[in-house]
Amino acid sequence: MAAPARSEIPNRYNVLTVAKTFVTTGSLVSTQPAHLLSWHQERGGVLSIQRESDEKDLDFTVKNEVPEEFNEAELNDFVRDLGLTKENAELLGSRLKEKNLLTTHTSFSWYRNRERQFLSFFKSDNFLVYCADIPGLLHELEDIPYNPNDWRLFIDSSKRSLKAVLLHNESKLASVPVAHSVFMKETYESMEMLLTKIKYTEHKWAICGDFKVIGLLLGQKSGFTKFPCFICEWDSRDRESQWIKKIWPKRQEWIPGKKNILNEYLIDPQNILLPPLHIKLRLIKQFVKALDKGGKCFEYLISKFPKLSSVKIKEGVFDGTQIKKLVKDSNFEQCMTNTEKQAWVAFKDVVEGFLGNERKENYKELVTELLRTYHLLGCNMSIKIHFLHSHLEYFPDNLGKMSDEQGERFHQDIKEMERRYQGRWDVNMMADYC
Repeated sequence: MAAPARSEIPNRYNVLTVAKTFVTTGSLVSTQPAHLLSWHQERGGVLSIQRESDEKDLDFTVKNEVPEEFNEAELNDFVRDLGLTKENAELLGSRLKEKNLLTTHTSFSWYRNRERQFLSFFKSDNFLVYCADIPGLLHELEDIPYNPNDWRLFIDSSKRSLKAVLLHNESKLASVPVAHSVFMKETYESMEMLLTKIKYTEHKWAICGDFKVIGLLLGQKSGFTKFPCFICEWDSRDRESQWIKKIWPKRQEWIPGKKNILNEYLIDPQNILLPPLHIKLRLIKQFVKALDKGGKCFEYLISKFPKLSSVKIKEGVFDGTQIKKLVKDSNFEQCMTNTEKQAWVAFKDVVEGFLGNERKENYKELVTELLRTYHLLGCNMSIKIHFLHSHLEYFPDNLGKMSDEQGERFHQDIKEMERRYQGRWDVNMMADYC
């Protein structure tokens, strides 16, 4: 019987799912669902691993019939990709060794106490777990000279916790957690304590985060305020001048009680990295809010994301993954008016030519076109769009390397650790993450 086309095969497992099945059952095929069993039986197939090459898979070639063995670094990466607990990591190592898939000197018994190596670098004080010796921890992790200019500090919170992590500027090294608390919230006092505990003044890393965190670190008042910009005295309430006036008086002083300043700043404003991810989110939000709610474009969004509430769609609340889907969707543009399409194309050009890994030579023209089309569409000027309008020189050369997006990925990693250590969010959890 001829093999079915690939598109007909339902819900094929990815490598991580297969590996987890292998770890927990010792079999690659024992947990296949009933609908997959019936699918095989209908076609006269079997549930064993296919040993004969498929005649129709002519594009597939075996590079090396001898299985490649895992060394310790590769095994560690595999364990992290799978998100395995200590017990399952050790079990995976044992099963791979039984199959002679580990190199001679690859050890895995240390997984049961894998956090011990880094425990001495972490302390707990006043509901905050933090790293007390960051240079020492980095040396232990990477065994390379520590240079604070190679790292940036990302601070953010989720519903469960406040956390801080060091991100490598070239994205060549793994993220390093330096502070975590399930009791502290995003407040000026919390930021002050966190920076003190990790000895920020000794390192003075560049800092990235959302605009709320940036405002707290700079002692600014939160909410819709008259002077929200930390670079200039942009008037957020002067709507008549916002799209016309590009140069505003520079902010010369930081005096508590004046021009949106509540407290003394905790970091040098020059160390702030503007967050490209949050700027992209604001751009898409402003675009959607300016759409005709009875138009084809808005109706297409509702059909495109049926699981999103109408309130979220009206407010333009989308995440990074949803934005990527829209950018790749050619049908989306078919529903737009000429004005909407101009703004959308300009948005995509800025994302690809300025807010990503590449800065095109004509990035200033791309941003100018974005601002023109957004103004024409009827979008409001927000603080995030203001930075594109008045402070392009403040952005780093490669926004992809210095993005806050890597920090958002850390949220997902630490979320899994928090689940594993439910109720025991202590130094052991932080050391285990390392």
